[in-house]
Amino acid sequence: MFDIDVSTLDAVGEFGSQAWCQTCAEYGVKILESAGMPEDLSWAFSETYTHAPERLVSADRPVSGYYFMVHNGVVSGGDGVPDACLNIAGFHAKFRWAFLCNQSATLYGSAGQKQRGLDEAQLASDMEAHLGYKPEMGGVPSPVWPQPIIVALSHGAETGGGLHNIAASLQSASVEFAELPKTDLGVPLFSHMTDQQKADFVSLCGLGAA
Repeated sequence: MFDIDVSTLDAVGEFGSQAWCQTCAEYGVKILESAGMPEDLSWAFSETYTHAPERLVSADRPVSGYYFMVHNGVVSGGDGVPDACLNIAGFHAKFRWAFLCNQSATLYGSAGQKQRGLDEAQLASDMEAHLGYKPEMGGVPSPVWPQPIIVALSHGAETGGGLHNIAASLQSASVEFAELPKTDLGVPLFSHMTDQQKADFVSLCGLGAA
């Protein structure tokens, strides 16, 4: 199993940036390789961040996201989200960048993960009440979690390790969230925002006003 002291990691880039995505993918590969995946296992992981700020995407890199996968006994990964990855059953998340960004830099274990989900649900609910329609923030269609994958990716999570805490430790701050009210886990607190902050956050999410 892959063990690491995340306090030794330095931030490499913003959430969804090429440097951050590439480094996260490399750690994902290391985690699966260290765990020793079954030869007959095919599984893929990807995260795609839509409506990312222009500074994080370009003509040469139109998609913000990363992937890693195991197929035919070979583990691979990198920046971007290729079709070869998406065509394999696994965990394929696609969310609006601003909905996930800030809290993704927070270190936590299983209890924190649960609370983050509750905080994000409240954020979506508050935005719906404000907008007058239910915003589509993204999701994960039909996730598949084989036991060897669960064991590998969650190893050390309760003591500060695991894929999430590695990725969080590699993430640098994004200026858009500096002045926003946030929950203890870093989820934007929409109900406490000023009218201008609400308008800016709605725009940052790539959503239309009511």
